[in-house]
Amino acid sequence: MEGTNPVNKKLAAALSGGAVLVVALSGCTSSGGDKGPDPKLVAWAKSVCDAVPAQDAKIKAANAAISTTAADTAKPETLQKTDSQAFQDMADGYKAIATAVSDAGAPPGVQDGAKRLQDVVKSFNGLSASYAGLKKQVDALNTKDQAKFASGLHDIAVQMTDLEKQHKSGTDALEKLQQGDVKNAIAQQASCKKVAATASSSSSSSSAPTTAG
Repeated sequence: MEGTNPVNKKLAAALSGGAVLVVALSGCTSSGGDKGPDPKLVAWAKSVCDAVPAQDAKIKAANAAISTTAADTAKPETLQKTDSQAFQDMADGYKAIATAVSDAGAPPGVQDGAKRLQDVVKSFNGLSASYAGLKKQVDALNTKDQAKFASGLHDIAVQMTDLEKQHKSGTDALEKLQQGDVKNAIAQQASCKKVAATASSSSSSSSAPTTAG
């Protein structure tokens, strides 16, 4: 199975961008001021941040699973099963965050807040749909034919690289949403702080671009 594992390494590298995108919602610290953000905004931030840790963990676990099979001499059936579940978890993770942001509604007192929120929801739902599509593709691969399986996995890896543009769009949307008091309100949330703290140790070793905080 030497022909398949290098491709799975490409999948693992591409998946790492997903974790960075989630951290973009939690990695920025408060820029200060003695006056804190509006309590309504803090409540809004809490409703969003409380949904982040579980989904962040799901995305990281998906990345770790693919990385593990990339390192092993895994059979096609094992690669297919692992990648399929990873793509499903990515799709579910992004969908859950999009839903949490949508349910929270526009951040109170933020100019163009509704538009910024919809951009985030659209980006995350788009990523969810893309990963769901990749799951269908990997499920359809022929594990009995090593050459066809490796070729199919390579095609998926190429599509994963193309998803970097979607990750960039999602990160940009999150940054636009986190303006002024929104950033400060999010920075106060223990759930978002937890994700940011766990990410800080691993982000330095990641080749994926990080977001400004």
